[in-house]
Amino acid sequence: MIFALAGNQNSGKTTLFNHMTGSNQHVGNFPGVTVDQKIGAVIGQKDCEVVDLPGIYSLRPYSDEEIVTRNFLLNERPDGIINIIDATNIERNLYLTLQLMTMQIPMVLALNMMDEVRANGGSIDTDKLSEQLGIPVVPISAVKNEGVQELVRVAVQTAQRREKPKVYDFCPAGPVHRCIHSVCHIIEDHAQSSRLPARFAATKFIEGDPIVSELLDLHQNDLDAIEHTIVQMENDCGLDRNAAMADMRYNFIEGVCRACVVKARESREHLRSVAIDRVLTGKYTALPVFGLIMLAIFFLTFNVIGQGLSDLLAMGIDGLARAADRGLTAYGINPVVHSLIIDGVFTGVGGVLSFLPIIVTLFFFLSILEDTGYMARIAFVMDKLLRRIGLSGRSIVPMLIGFGCTVPAVMSTRTLSSERDRKLTILLTPFMSCSAKIPIYGLFIAAFFARHKALVMIALYVFGILVGIVCAKLLNGTAFRGNPVPFVMELPNYRFPSLRSVLQLMWEKAKDFLQRAFTIIFVATIVIWFLQTFDTRLNVVSDQADSLLAAIGAWIAPVLRPLGIGDWRIATALISGFIAKESVVATLQVLLGGAALTSLFSLRAGISFLVFTLLYTPCVAAVSAVRRELGSGLKAAGLVLGQTAVAWLVALIVYQILGLVL
Repeated sequence: MIFALAGNQNSGKTTLFNHMTGSNQHVGNFPGVTVDQKIGAVIGQKDCEVVDLPGIYSLRPYSDEEIVTRNFLLNERPDGIINIIDATNIERNLYLTLQLMTMQIPMVLALNMMDEVRANGGSIDTDKLSEQLGIPVVPISAVKNEGVQELVRVAVQTAQRREKPKVYDFCPAGPVHRCIHSVCHIIEDHAQSSRLPARFAATKFIEGDPIVSELLDLHQNDLDAIEHTIVQMENDCGLDRNAAMADMRYNFIEGVCRACVVKARESREHLRSVAIDRVLTGKYTALPVFGLIMLAIFFLTFNVIGQGLSDLLAMGIDGLARAADRGLTAYGINPVVHSLIIDGVFTGVGGVLSFLPIIVTLFFFLSILEDTGYMARIAFVMDKLLRRIGLSGRSIVPMLIGFGCTVPAVMSTRTLSSERDRKLTILLTPFMSCSAKIPIYGLFIAAFFARHKALVMIALYVFGILVGIVCAKLLNGTAFRGNPVPFVMELPNYRFPSLRSVLQLMWEKAKDFLQRAFTIIFVATIVIWFLQTFDTRLNVVSDQADSLLAAIGAWIAPVLRPLGIGDWRIATALISGFIAKESVVATLQVLLGGAALTSLFSLRAGISFLVFTLLYTPCVAAVSAVRRELGSGLKAAGLVLGQTAVAWLVALIVYQILGLVL
C-alpha cells in the first residue's frame, strides 16, 4: 500500500513524514528542500509506504515541483493521498485540497498546527469540515507528534475501503458550472481510456495543462467545441479561464470556512515575526544585519568554537600518529609500508580529519538559521539584488545550499520554473564556496593570517560571490539574455529551531565528511603517496623531484607559473582537488612531509593559490551533477574549462596587484 503525502510548502509535511516513517529526513523552512520524492515505510503498518512529494500550492504545471507531484499521482495512482494543510492558514491551503479531490483517489485531510489554532482562540469543526468536503479530516500537530497515529489509522482504513472523495463539484449553477460539465461530456470517453478522472481532466484542460491535453488525444472537432465553450464562459463571467477556475474554488472554500471555522486572533508567533521582520527585512537594516549575523557565525566557527575543537582533534591525531610511528619502528616493519601508513594515511587523511569540528560547527549555526525561518527571509531580501544580474530571489536557495555542497545545490535548481533562470543558476552555483574547501582555507589561513581568521574566511566567501555575480552579469548580457520570472514565496513565522533537526543536519554533514575522508580522500592519499614514492621503474626515490608525481606535475606547472604557484607539488595538489577538494590538503600534507606550508608558499603565492582554489573547477561529483541537469557532457566540460579560465585570470590579476603592494 502506497500513500502520497502532499501539501503546501511550510505546512509541516516533511516533519509529518519523519514521524510516520521514523526516517532521518532534513526539515527546512525554504522552498526546494524536498525536490525529489522521498519514500519511507510507515511505522506500525505492514507493507505500507508513504512518498513525500514536493511542497506545492497548486497542480498547475508551472514548476518542476508541481510536475513531479502531478505526474506521480497520475502515473503511479497511489492507494491513498494524505493531504496535510496548515490549519492557521486554511483558506489558502484548501485550494490544493480541492484539486487533489478531483483526482478521485482515497484521501484524508490532516489539519496540522491545530495546537496553534486553539492557543490563539480559534477552532475548526472537523466533523462538519469532513461532511462539507466528503473526506475524513484528522486534527494533528506534526511538531508535537500529536494525532499522527490516528491519521495513519484513518488513512489505511480509507485506502482499504477505497473510499473516494464524495464531493467533487465545487461550483453552483452558472457559466463555470456549465463549462466544466460540457467539457466533461465531450472528453468522457477519452478520459476513461486514458485512465483519467473526467472532472480532473476537464478542469486541467480548461486551465491549459499540455500533458492532460496530450493524454486525451482529442479530435479537432472536439477541440473546437471545447474552445467555443471556454470562450463563452469567459464572456459570461468577465474573467479569463484561469481566473474563473480560481474564483470558483475560492468561492467554495469561503463557504466551507464560514460553516466550519472560527477565526483565531492574530497569533503571538505572527506578531513576533512581524516585529522581528521590521529589522531583519527592513529596507536599510536587512543587508547589514545579514552581514553581521554571518560575520558572527564565521567568528565563532573559525576563531572560537570550531577552531578550538579542531586544534584538540589535531593534537589527538598527532599523538596517535606518533604512537603508531613508534610501534611500527619497534616492530621493524618494512620502511615502504611504514612510510605508507605514517606519511600517507596519517599525514594525509589525518590532516583532513582535523577540520571536521569546523565543518560541523559551521553547519550547526546555518541549520539554526534555516530552522528558525531566517533562510526564507534571505531569499526575500536578496531578490532585488539578484534581479540586477538577471536572476530572481528563488535562485538564492541553490546558492545557499552551495555553501554546503555543490551537488545538491545544482540538483535543487529544479525548483526554478524558468529554464533560463535554472541554467544561469547552475553556472553560478559552483562559485559559492562549498564546505569541502574549508580545509584548504583553514590550512592557509592558519599559516598566513592566524590573527584574522574570521575576516579572511568571510572575505574569501564574499570574493567568490562577487566573481560569480560578475560572471552572471556577463552571461545575462550575452548567452542568457532575458528577464527573470516573478518571485513569490511565503515567509513562515519565526519558530524556535528543532533540536532534532539541527543535530540531524550536523550528523549528516559529519557522516558525509567522514565517508569522503575514508573513501575518496583515503584512496587519493594512497595514490599520491605511491606516485611521490616511486619513479617510472617503480624504484623508491630518495628525492621527490625524481618521482612519478613530479613528472606529472611538471606538465602542468608552467601554466601556473604566472600565478606564482608553478611548483610541481602545487600542480599535483590541484589535480587531486578535482577528485575531492579536501584532497588538496591531504596531497600537500603528504608532499610537505611535516614541513611548514611557508616553505612552499610565499604570502603572495599563498593568496594567489587561495584565489585559484576558490574559483577553479568543482569536484568530479559536482561536474557529474551539472552534466545530468544540463543534459550535456559538452556543456559540463565547458563549465570546467570556463571556471578554470576565470580562476586563472582572477588569480593572475590578484598576484600582479599583490606584487605592487607587498
